[in-house]
Amino acid sequence: MDKEQITKELNYRFSRSSGSGGQHVNKVETRVELLFDINQSQGLSVREMNRIWKVLDNRINKEGILIIASQAKRSQVLNKKEATERFFKLLDKALRPRPRRKGATAFKANKRKRLQKKKHQSEKKALRKKVKPPRDYY
Repeated sequence: MDKEQITKELNYRFSRSSGSGGQHVNKVETRVELLFDINQSQGLSVREMNRIWKVLDNRINKEGILIIASQAKRSQVLNKKEATERFFKLLDKALRPRPRRKGATAFKANKRKRLQKKKHQSEKKALRKKVKPPRDYY
């Protein structure tokens, strides 16, 4: 992933933000939408593109464009910065390989405890039996 190349490929769209802000909100376009065309990117390898499509398929529209919107701040510059940071965090998370899940294995101590418990149980039951006198008793 070439971050510099990807940064050049980012497109931004601005609109009026909703929420508090009074008259300021009604006349300033502070809402930022970051648009990134995954299929046309020169900064991603084919393998990375496929991985992003697989992981982020619910966030990508039919044209192959990933859209991230930000309107939390009252400044267009801050919203643009926040959207860009969120975009790169999202890409990093999508491209990070998932660790292989190891199957559950029994501990050696578990086996030892189980056998000790079994032996103890059999000794308890053996003590309940009638005691036979030794052969040379008679």
